[in-house]
Amino acid sequence: MAHSKLSLADFNLRPTACRTEVLSAFQAVDYALSQYDIEQSLSAQFDRVTIYRTLKSFLTQGLIHKVLDDHGSTKYALCKELCHQGEHVHQHDHVHFKCQSCGQTICLETVIIPSIPLPSKFIKHESNLLIQGICEHCNSAT
Repeated sequence: MAHSKLSLADFNLRPTACRTEVLSAFQAVDYALSQYDIEQSLSAQFDRVTIYRTLKSFLTQGLIHKVLDDHGSTKYALCKELCHQGEHVHQHDHVHFKCQSCGQTICLETVIIPSIPLPSKFIKHESNLLIQGICEHCNSAT
């Protein structure tokens, strides 16, 4: 699909069965997945807690990043190479796009959130920008 074949070893993660299956789920799509989405596809194999711990490990190691949608729900997207640039550097200040037709949230990696000057003593940890509209697939289908 849209993602290169990253390996768990690239992120210092031991290849357990659950981690391998969750990574495959992300690599099979080009949009963000919720924990619920992953649970639905893997619930017969792994319990909810194991999937939660896997997602937490992926977040900690920089393999995925959080994507907030318009309802405040958390989804996760596979990071690209430009997102993970060495140890302790995890940059994903790009725009997210939620399609109002299909409901999928897509990372727009090439659209960077501009730098926003903050008042003195404020420290930015991350930026989130969600744009809503109709994705190219749904737009082509009409």
